[in-house]
Amino acid sequence: MGVGFQLTIYTLSRQCDLLGMNRSSFYYKSRRDDTYNDFLMRLIDEQYTRRPTFGVEKMRDWLRNQGHWVNEKRVRRLMRLMGLEAIYPKPRTSRACPEHKVYPYLLRGMRIDHPDQAWCSDITYIRLLHGFVYLVVIMDWFSRYVLSWELSITLEKEFCLEALRRALMVSTPEIFNSDQGAQFTSEEFIGILKDGEIRISMDGRGRVYDNIFVERLWRTVKYEEVYLNDYVSVPVARKGLGDYFGFYNTERPHASLAGKTPFELYYGVSTARDAGIGQRV
Repeated sequence: MGVGFQLTIYTLSRQCDLLGMNRSSFYYKSRRDDTYNDFLMRLIDEQYTRRPTFGVEKMRDWLRNQGHWVNEKRVRRLMRLMGLEAIYPKPRTSRACPEHKVYPYLLRGMRIDHPDQAWCSDITYIRLLHGFVYLVVIMDWFSRYVLSWELSITLEKEFCLEALRRALMVSTPEIFNSDQGAQFTSEEFIGILKDGEIRISMDGRGRVYDNIFVERLWRTVKYEEVYLNDYVSVPVARKGLGDYFGFYNTERPHASLAGKTPFELYYGVSTARDAGIGQRV
C-alpha cells in the first residue's frame, strides 16, 4: 500500500513575501558562484546526519579539518538556510512560535505495544543537486509504518496539515507526538487533532531522543536513498522518495521488528504479544 503526497507550490510573489524580499531582487543574478556553497551544504547535511550534536563551531572546525577554510559566519548562514540550529542537538527545521500553546511529552516510560497507540511527525531537509526541499512524515511509532509524507519548498504549515489529513484517512492514533515547531502548534493543526479526540504530545526543548524513531527514519532515508541519488529537480525527488517509502513500508525488514516489515506489523499483527516485540520509551 502506498503513502500519499502532495507538493505545496507558491507563486513567485508569495515566495518573495515569505523571504522578505522584493521581486526585483529575485531576478538579480549574483556575481558570486553558489556552487561552492551548494557543495558545503552537502557536506554539512551528511555530517549533521552522522553527528546531530554538531553546532556551528564544531561544524566549522570539522569543515576546516576537511580542507575547507570557512568562517563561522558562513557556516551559521548555511545551517540556518538548511533549517539546522546550533543550540539544539537536532535539526530545528520546525521552529517554535511563542504565541502557540505547548503540550507536555506523554510517551516517557510508556510501553508502545500496538499500532495506532502513538504516531510521530517531524520535518527534515532534503538536498537536491541544486537547492533543497523540506520533507515531513507521519509515522506509526510501534510499526515504523510511514502513513503519509509531503514535500514543500517552504516551511509554511500547509504541507504538514495536508500530511496529517492524509494520515487520518488511514486511521486515528491515540497519541500524536511532534516537536514544538510552529507548524505542529498552529491552531489549525491542533484543531484537527482535538476534533479527532487525539491526545497531543510534544518533545521537550532540545531533547533529540523524545522522537527517536523518526530521527532514525531520517538517517535511513538519507543513507539509503537521498545520498545515493542526486535529485535534479523537485519532481525527481518526489518520485524517488515515493518509490523509497513504498519499499521501506512493504519490503524492507527491520531487525527491531523481529524481521517484519512496517506494513506487516501495522496491518497484520494487532498486538506486541502476537509479534513478540514491544518498545518502552
